[in-house]
Parts: sequence; structure tokens; C-alpha cells
Amino acid sequence: MKTPPATLPASQAPATLKKSLTTPLLYFFILGDVLGAGVYVLVGQVAAKSGGAVWAPLLAALTLALLTAASYAELVTKYPRAGGASHYATLAYGPFVGFFAGFCMLAAGVVSVAALARGFGGDYLSEFVSLPLVLVTIVFLVALALLNARGISESTRANVVATIVEVSGLLLVIGLGAWIVLRGDGDAGRLTELGTASEGPVAALLSGAVLAYYSFVGFETSVNVAEETRDPRRSYPRALFGALITAGAVYALVGAAAAAAVPTERLAGSSGPLLEVVRAAGGVPTELFSAIALVAVANGALLTGIMSSRLAYGMARDGLLPSFLTKVLPRRRTPWAAIAATTGLALLLALTGDVSTLASTLVLLLLVVFFLVNTALLVLRRDPAPREHFRAPTAVPVLGAVSCVALATRIEQEVWLRGLLVLAVGAALGVIAAARSRRGQG
Repeated sequence: MKTPPATLPASQAPATLKKSLTTPLLYFFILGDVLGAGVYVLVGQVAAKSGGAVWAPLLAALTLALLTAASYAELVTKYPRAGGASHYATLAYGPFVGFFAGFCMLAAGVVSVAALARGFGGDYLSEFVSLPLVLVTIVFLVALALLNARGISESTRANVVATIVEVSGLLLVIGLGAWIVLRGDGDAGRLTELGTASEGPVAALLSGAVLAYYSFVGFETSVNVAEETRDPRRSYPRALFGALITAGAVYALVGAAAAAAVPTERLAGSSGPLLEVVRAAGGVPTELFSAIALVAVANGALLTGIMSSRLAYGMARDGLLPSFLTKVLPRRRTPWAAIAATTGLALLLALTGDVSTLASTLVLLLLVVFFLVNTALLVLRRDPAPREHFRAPTAVPVLGAVSCVALATRIEQEVWLRGLLVLAVGAALGVIAAARSRRGQG
């Protein structure tokens, strides 16, 4: 029989976080995480995969995201503490799988920054200046790293303004698309064109959904504020589902507006697809909208860069990554080594892959994480709940896991080769982390 652990004195017990997030605040926190830069860059790529019915893969991606979100909602309300997928995988499967899930989250963040860096140097920037993409990518990532190293408070203040700006840009596209159709210059018939010359409707829907899935990532990071939420059992599911459905509605309207306003071929060939809607509408300076889009892309990259560098720092502090990554700036107390490492990896990826490939790589990594979360929920159903919590129907995590496998089958071979290399590195480091954990318990 195991001896229960001794209770720490109050002075030595870990400090608890202040519960200050209400349901509306949590809703806007999650919505701000989900609504972002992806749709500014990827609408054209989705059109290339699925045809004019861009709204269809966006809604399909929303439906699949809601399945995994339901699993997160049950796990968060059952275990309301920071840690997310890595924590749940550790509880269900042990330290190796837990580390592997955390590593995939870290890698996904780095890949996301790389994709957004490529997107920043596309047609939106060309409205102001024409520069080599390689130069823009390098300068963009270095500038983000410097802002990240300056301090998180400065970065998060900038995020509030940037989120308002990027949402206003999406609403503007919806309005302009509707205006183009009403005045007779659009073609609403394109909204029913699902499929391409090489793929039928179902295959095109799934291929488009893989890229569209990128637009919904972000909700999974909200688990880290569960400890700071008042009554997370009630607040978290409401805020999570409400934010995802709101984002899905906005994305579907943006996709429909863009497809109806602009011929599919032109949309698919643009690295600034929403800019094509502004050009077709007229009346709004293209420079103004390009500035909005650049703010959205830069903000998304900055927030993801912050998350990635702090996750790398935290894993290094726990002995799961090289200790060099724990080095911080003396005055700023920011993790400069982790920032430099994640930025360097993002730069390497950005210079060796296009936006579509990088976005699909990120989705592949997250599909691995979400598969582990859905299956971990089924395993942890055996764990008695210490409190009343949200409970998803058993079919939901099963369908969530199946959906991850289904989407993974639609990912191209080139993406799989890149992704398998990352997964192999994560597995190797996971073996080391699990061995250290066993020695620590021995």
C-alpha cells in the first residue's frame, strides 16, 4: 500500500492562480485565439483544393474541430489545470506519450510561425513594396523575435489592438462580397461548385478541410487558463463552443463572399486572396486592406511565437529539452535562447516550404495531438471524477479520433515525409524523457 504524500506547509505549497475569467471573458479569449491570420492567407489555397464552394470545407473543418473541442471540454472540466494535451496524455498513457504530445504542440507552433512568415511576404506586402521573399521572411522573423525578447506585456498589449483590426478586415470582406453580388458583378453559382478537375466532391471536401482546419487552431491552447476561470465546469464548454461556432460562421461567410465575388482560378492563384475581393469591389483602397491583413498575419505569428518559445523554455526547465534553452536575458527576464531556437527552426522551415505545405504540416502535427486527446478521454473515463463535470457522449471522442485519421489520409506525401521526420525526433526525445521520469521515480 502506498504511503500518502505529506501535506506541504502553507508557506511551501504552490501558489494558486486567481480565478478572474468569467464566461464572456473566456469566450472572447478563445475567439481571439481562433479568429486570426490563417483565413487571410489560406482561402485561395482552400479554393484550389475544393473549388468555388469554399464555405463547405470551412464548415466541415468546424464540425470536425467541434468533436475534438468536446473532448477538451470534458477533460478541462474534469482536470481544470494548465498543461493541456500533454497533461491528459500523461495521465492516460504515461510520460512518453505525454512528452510526445507536448513536443507535437511545440513543433506545430514553430511550423505555424513559418507559414505566417511566408504569407507575410506575399501579395499583401506587394501592395506597398516589392522585395525578395527570402529577405522579407528573414527580416520578419528577426523582428518578431526581438519583440518577443523585449517582453510579453508589450506583445499582449499589441494583440488587443491587432485582434480588433483583423476582425474588422474579415467583416469588411463579407460586406464587400455581398455588395459585389447585389450589384450583379459576382456569381453566386460558384458557391455550389464542389470538386476539381482531379478530385470529386467528397475528396475535394476533405482535401479542402485539411487546410481549412488550420483556421480553427488556437482553441486547444485555451485549456491553459482553466485554473483562472470561475466555475470552469459551466463556463468553459459554453465559451469554447460559442467561440468556435462564431468563428466558423465568420469564416464560412468570408469564404462565400470571396468565392462569389472572385473567379475561383484567380482566388486560387493569389497569395493575398481576400485582397482580390477588395479589388473587385472598388471604393476601398487596396493599401488599407493590405495593411489590415499584414497586421493580422504579424499578430498571429507573434502570439504563436510567444507560445512556442515559452513552451520550449518550460520543457527545458523540466529537463525534457536541452538546458541551454532555459537561458534568459538578465534585465528583461525573457527566454532568449528558446526564442532564438524556435525562430531559427521557423526560418529553416519557411525557406524550404510554401504556405500550403507548411499549413498541412501543422495540421498533421495537431491531428496527432487531437487523436491522443480523444483517445485519452476514453481511457480516463475509468478515472473517478473528483467533481461534477461536462460529459460528452461516448460517440463524440470516437468520432473525433476517427476524423483525425480520415483527415490524415488526405495529406500529401511531401507533407507526410516532413511530418514523419518531426515525429521521429519527438519520439526519440520522448524515450529519453520517459527514462528520466522512471529514474526520478525510482
